[in-house]
Amino acid sequence: MQLDIGNALDSAATPGVSTDALDRLDDAVADAHETIAAGMSNARFGYASLNLPETTSATGIERAVDPIDADAVLTVGIGGSALGAKTITAALGEANHYLLDNVDPEATNRLLDALDFDSTAINVVSKSGTTAETLANFLVVRDAYEAAGVDWTERTVVTTGESGPLADLAAEEELPKLAVPDGVPGRFSALSAVGLVAPAILGYDIEAVLDGGREARDSLTGSIDDCPAYAYGALAVALERRGVHTNAFMPYAEALEPFAEWFAQLWAESLGKDGQGQTPARALGATDQHSQLQLYRAGRHDTMVTLVHPTARDDREIPAVDVEGLAYLGDATLGDLLDAEFEATEASLAAADKPSIRVELDRVDERGIGDLLVSFEAACIMAGELMGVETFTQPAVEWGKNAARGLLGGEETAEAAAVRNKHNYLIE
Repeated sequence: MQLDIGNALDSAATPGVSTDALDRLDDAVADAHETIAAGMSNARFGYASLNLPETTSATGIERAVDPIDADAVLTVGIGGSALGAKTITAALGEANHYLLDNVDPEATNRLLDALDFDSTAINVVSKSGTTAETLANFLVVRDAYEAAGVDWTERTVVTTGESGPLADLAAEEELPKLAVPDGVPGRFSALSAVGLVAPAILGYDIEAVLDGGREARDSLTGSIDDCPAYAYGALAVALERRGVHTNAFMPYAEALEPFAEWFAQLWAESLGKDGQGQTPARALGATDQHSQLQLYRAGRHDTMVTLVHPTARDDREIPAVDVEGLAYLGDATLGDLLDAEFEATEASLAAADKPSIRVELDRVDERGIGDLLVSFEAACIMAGELMGVETFTQPAVEWGKNAARGLLGGEETAEAAAVRNKHNYLIE
């Protein structure tokens, strides 16, 4: 991954970061890097995430899924238990990977009605093995397979902790079971079995994904001048302190649209604490130039735009046509047009005095997505260190889980009571 921060400096944007501030940031990054490196070395909770490219066994995952013959995969999970897998397969152009990451009954019915159960593997992921949404969806999926006369046990892989209801079920049914790595929060777990089972079933080179992650991990140094990942995290924090409270993440590749979703969880769940954090906004270039760019260019000076640009891609020529006003398109390709749209968006933001950061990668492939995942995880961890927050916890999420469990099970938890006692002011 490469980074261009020129349009986030105070000479180009308001607010922006001065070169003097960059020097001060560099000192802070050096100190934070020592903390991160020590955490990685000791496999401390959260920091162990950056060790996954080394500790994850691609061979072990491939061996576990080898008996499963499938043309499609249905991942049953939620949050980090689903987004990492979808991010990887989408980046690789895979259309036959489906998610059940919500409990909307109408959406679930539509998905199950469209699935070919005979050719679809089931990938169930829950770190605790107690996540209500995941367990409920899995029970529904299992029932649908049985109703169709398809043996779900022959095509199901479970990724979970050492104990819990899901682990017990896997043991009872003799299902292939892979471990959620210790010390790794779900949103940081993409380069483990959590994110790699689905692409492995579909035949992708998951070792190459890990190779890309290793390259990103090995690039981490104590200076923002030599480390794009840390530079991104540090600049985002510096801008947030100057009033930039929204981070619009805008890849110029449809294959990276799920990556923007993954980034949104990573950034929000990790850094939204103690009255701090940036609100992530998801956008897609060039599509959202026609829907969101108006706000980012002409709205308040409270938003940075992260522009993600692959420098190489497969391409398609635009057919020549002898029509005035259209002929110029016949000398170009769709890739040329997309690149021009990218450059235009970046220039448009700069002309409006709005901060943006350019992120470039060589290509969206196995190595490329592994690099991006680890780079942004490292960026997020660096941001958390500089902000002084507990990056790897998610107490607000746990509050909601406890409330839902209490309401569904009739358990009078404090969270469930708070829901029942909410203030009402109805307008009908």
